[in-house]
Amino acid sequence: MTRAFLPQPIGEDVLHSLIDLALRAPSAGKTQGTHFVVLTGEDVAAFWNDTLLNEKRTTFRWKHLLDAPVIILPFVDPLAYVARYAEADKAATGLGEGLDVWPTPYWTVDGSFAVMSLLLAAHDVGLGALFFAVFNGEQQLRTRLGVPEHMQLLGAIALGHAAQDGEKGRSSVRPRMPLQEAIHQSHW
Repeated sequence: MTRAFLPQPIGEDVLHSLIDLALRAPSAGKTQGTHFVVLTGEDVAAFWNDTLLNEKRTTFRWKHLLDAPVIILPFVDPLAYVARYAEADKAATGLGEGLDVWPTPYWTVDGSFAVMSLLLAAHDVGLGALFFAVFNGEQQLRTRLGVPEHMQLLGAIALGHAAQDGEKGRSSVRPRMPLQEAIHQSHW
C-alpha cells in the first residue's frame, strides 16, 4: 500500500482500464452491484475537505497521501442483490425476500473482490494505491456527490504514481502469519 504519491495525473484511459478489470471480479448471480465514483482534480481536494479537517492536517502522518491525483470511492448496491435474487432463476433461494435473509452480505464480498482486483491491476501498470476507510465526513461527501442513501461505501482508494521516499505504515514490520498456522487441513 502506497502512502505517498506524486501529484502527476493519471490518464482517463488508464483509469477506465483499471475499473473495467475491477468490474470483471466475481459477482453473485452476476448482479454487478459495484459502482465507482472517480475523483480527480478539484474533486480530490473537495474529498479531503469533506473527510480530513484542516486542523487535523497539520498532525496528519501521511501528508503526501493528499498528493494522490485520484481518489476512487467504491460503492455497492445491496438492493440490486435482493432484486436480482427475486428474479425467476434465483427465486428458489429465498434471497429476494429482503436484505435480512442473506446469511452473508454478498454485495460487500463482491465489492471487495472488485476493489482487490483494482488494487492488483494498479500495481501491474506501475501505479501505487492505498485502500483506506472514510472515518469522517461520509454523509457530507455522499450528499455533495449525490450518492443514493442505500448505497454502501466500502472505503476509498488513493491512486497515482508512488513517491520514492514514502514511509511505510507501522504495521508493515509485523511478520506474516506462517502458512502452517493459516491452513487447517480437513479440520481445525
